[in-house]
Amino acid sequence: MTGATGRAAAPAHRDREAPVKAQRADARRNVDALLAAAKTVLARSGVGAPAKEITDLAGVGVGTLYRHFPRRSDLVVAVLQHEIDECVAAAQELASTQRPWTALVSWTDRYADFVATKRGLAAALHSGDQAYNGLPQRLLDRVEPALHLLLARAIDAGVARDDIRARDALTAIALLCQPVPIEDPNFNRRMVELFVEGLRRPADGDLPHEPPSCR
Repeated sequence: MTGATGRAAAPAHRDREAPVKAQRADARRNVDALLAAAKTVLARSGVGAPAKEITDLAGVGVGTLYRHFPRRSDLVVAVLQHEIDECVAAAQELASTQRPWTALVSWTDRYADFVATKRGLAAALHSGDQAYNGLPQRLLDRVEPALHLLLARAIDAGVARDDIRARDALTAIALLCQPVPIEDPNFNRRMVELFVEGLRRPADGDLPHEPPSCR
């Protein structure tokens, strides 16, 4: 069918596509904003932070929060999974764009930031809520290959020692990120930096001598 100008009328389904796509894009932006805000608020105030504190930071209404995340556990799980997705993606990007040692250091710094977020959610993860059953282990299983990729590149390049596993390093960093009552958060970051520096393979001339035999 043609209109008065002789042009064919656009199919009705095309008229509906644009609003639907716009709604989906708006929903995705709202979810992204909520996850970013929740990461900040929950890390700072813990899992019991008021919903309005999260939505105010995200710039959305409380109704939008509960529409996407009906239970607080839904939000906590989504935040952790989003952060893990970001960590995994970062490892792949760094592996393709940075030199091996630089990529390894950059990623461990990113992982330490993630652990700081997870620290604010520790009470929830160990609350016995079935929503979190096995979640810490699932997250570790996903992030381990990411570090393994970067660590293997650094070892192959001769810039990292070859006597540590990715899971060992992840566990050590997580422990070093635990709060110390008499220290500020910068203390944890310094300890992580010292640990990562310890992963560096000494230059051949700097290799430690074997201890004398006791025989």
